[in-house]
Amino acid sequence: MGLLRLVARIMGRISTFRSYQFVLLLAAALAVVAFYYFGSEKQNFSSTTKRIKQTQASHNTNRNDADLTVDTSLSNPAGSEEQGGEERDGGGGESEALRPRKGDSDQRYHALMMFTKVDRSRSLQDKFRVALLSMVKHGHFLEGEVLVLHFVSDQPSQELGERMLQEFLLDATFRYEVLFHDVVALTQKLFPIVEAMQKHFSAGSGAYYSDSIFFLSVAMHKIMPESLTRIVQLDLDLKYKTNIRDFFQEFDRFPPGAVIGIAREMQPVYRHTFWQYRKEHPQTRVGEPPPDGLPGFNSGVMLLDLGAMRASALYNQLLEPSNVAKLADQYRFKGHLGDQDFFTMIGMEHPELFYSLACGWNRQLCTWWRDHGYGDVFQLYYRCDGPIYIYHGNCNSPIPDD
Repeated sequence: MGLLRLVARIMGRISTFRSYQFVLLLAAALAVVAFYYFGSEKQNFSSTTKRIKQTQASHNTNRNDADLTVDTSLSNPAGSEEQGGEERDGGGGESEALRPRKGDSDQRYHALMMFTKVDRSRSLQDKFRVALLSMVKHGHFLEGEVLVLHFVSDQPSQELGERMLQEFLLDATFRYEVLFHDVVALTQKLFPIVEAMQKHFSAGSGAYYSDSIFFLSVAMHKIMPESLTRIVQLDLDLKYKTNIRDFFQEFDRFPPGAVIGIAREMQPVYRHTFWQYRKEHPQTRVGEPPPDGLPGFNSGVMLLDLGAMRASALYNQLLEPSNVAKLADQYRFKGHLGDQDFFTMIGMEHPELFYSLACGWNRQLCTWWRDHGYGDVFQLYYRCDGPIYIYHGNCNSPIPDD
């Protein structure tokens, strides 16, 4: 009897313990539920994911809706503390990369390329790939030097260009910065300056406003900030065989009075364009081949001393509509190649404004005129002795492989 009473007492305690344990477990479970329900503001996995996506969408919208009437800038980590972001100039025309900032004592080498409608052309994309990869392959700069790449672009091409540049600049051993300039904003600045000359040097499509951008180099000294004193302008259809830094050293070879470094045209283009003037002046050097003739210029590779262009009274006088018309009439000139035609025409009258680059800095490969009436004299223009530094695949000419 005593044994049965002991067993009953033990079982009662066990039952009480289990009830107590169950209550504790239940309370703990309710506490956890309450914590997640109230403490997390009713956010579960799905709602949190939705919030993250909304935040990302908002960020992307802000990035893509950036005001493209101002410049945007990207830089590699080694080149600036401001990495991968957009830098606005507030509409003043000068981008952040050109303003004084930390590291402004660094020497900057500025290079500009036209980058419009690239998103619509696989051919231009392929040319850009060749140009940038060859530039990176051979490019070397000293400590404290930065290569600043300027691209004049429309918005779709800029978005494509930013993605392409991430790949093309991946192996760059030098510091760089990348700036995109909106083509519409630059055209608005250029049009009043170059409108008068366009009828002399445009293709005659009538779209004179949009043609203005092809005269950017002519008036770049007027629309770029004065802090920018030297820049090189480069076509996309190039292939570099040497360090691009070496090209900038050609500025130091400019004779007094020269404002632009440019190579001669390597086809008899201007032998043809100046035909009437040549007929009226049989002994002229205009349009004749080198070394004694004046074959004209090719603007695919240029050195623009913006400081010298601003300071040259002669050069700025030649930009005036009356003087443009006077020279065009004097030389019976009607061109279609934009800035190249303008430089060629004023170079006939004022060769002292130009430093003549060796043909190896702009080894043009186009042979179109050889097969269109000038085969007998073609090699007199096309010949290029000496080392080749930059190939120029103009008129879609194939560029030799390495």
